[in-house]
Amino acid sequence: MEQSKRLRTAAAAEYIGLAKTTLEKLRFTGGGPVYIKLGNAVVYDTRDIDSWLEQNRVDPAAGT
Repeated sequence: MEQSKRLRTAAAAEYIGLAKTTLEKLRFTGGGPVYIKLGNAVVYDTRDIDSWLEQNRVDPAAGT
């Protein structure tokens, strides 16, 4: 199993393939991955990002 990393917002957005501002908006609206607040810093664990991506998979063949 691959070891997880903690990424700041810009690096997390790049990891996901989104703009930093989009990830920030998702964080404020509650639609993004779980994050960790360390003082004023926000970090994302890659395991949480991967889990969030998996939960948002859509199978077009499933018709839902």
